[in-house]
Amino acid sequence: MAAPTKLTNLSDIAHQYDALLCDAWGVIHNGRTLFDGVESALVNFRKKRGPVIILTNAPKPSSVIPGQLDHLGLSREAYDHVVTSGEATRQEILKRLPSKAYHIGWLSDSVLFDGIPIEFSGLNEAGFIVCTGIAENGPAEPDEYRPILESAAEAGKPMICGNPDIVVNWRGDIMWCAGAIARVYESLGGSVIYAGKPYAAVYDLALRLIAEVSGKAIPNSRVLAIGDGVETDIKGANSKGIDAIFISGAGGIYRGGAAENDVASALDRAGVTAIASMETLKW
Repeated sequence: MAAPTKLTNLSDIAHQYDALLCDAWGVIHNGRTLFDGVESALVNFRKKRGPVIILTNAPKPSSVIPGQLDHLGLSREAYDHVVTSGEATRQEILKRLPSKAYHIGWLSDSVLFDGIPIEFSGLNEAGFIVCTGIAENGPAEPDEYRPILESAAEAGKPMICGNPDIVVNWRGDIMWCAGAIARVYESLGGSVIYAGKPYAAVYDLALRLIAEVSGKAIPNSRVLAIGDGVETDIKGANSKGIDAIFISGAGGIYRGGAAENDVASALDRAGVTAIASMETLKW
């Protein structure tokens, strides 16, 4: 497969699109600071072209993310709405109540459950599992969860994966996400419900919000997606007939520094395509 076009400025192709879906972690920020040029790119697209929706696999309610972005210094002039995998996760949880749940993830992820009458228990007593990431006080490697989860998989307990990402670039270090544990569970024969990119529910919500802001339906062919995850951002965009730009720079999962044919290989291995690649998002 040929390497995607190497793009420096979003403004070179922005005229082809009327709305933007932009990933957060790895494209806008690294968990600590904004990347240079990103705010200008988003603000300019929003003013000159149309709605900007931040579409993230954060396992948290959408209402939490703007405050986090405020803290990082991103102006609210840069986007119209935030859509998270956490919203889809909450809907999946509600379907399974009043069964008790077993949670795997950070304590800070507990905001996901605010307002939901969910009761947690040990794994043996739980009817289902909610995984939002590596357990804060548990094993650090996905394969280490195998003996913990074997009996749950055998019992047919479903796992809701609140963040389908496999890894994230955390301040320069690659860290495991919930998707890595979900893969282990599937390898044990367990059933997993994925609640974020690349699956349809979050895209359908984002596209509805685009139509709401625009006051009309925007064809998917006029929507552009930007992300650093080939199996989440790019694959999800492909499945919806949405053009995608792959962020290949040091701030994302790919971490840059490789030849263009290696970018093509990364996309090819995942069976996805991108119209262009960019080191970082700039106007």
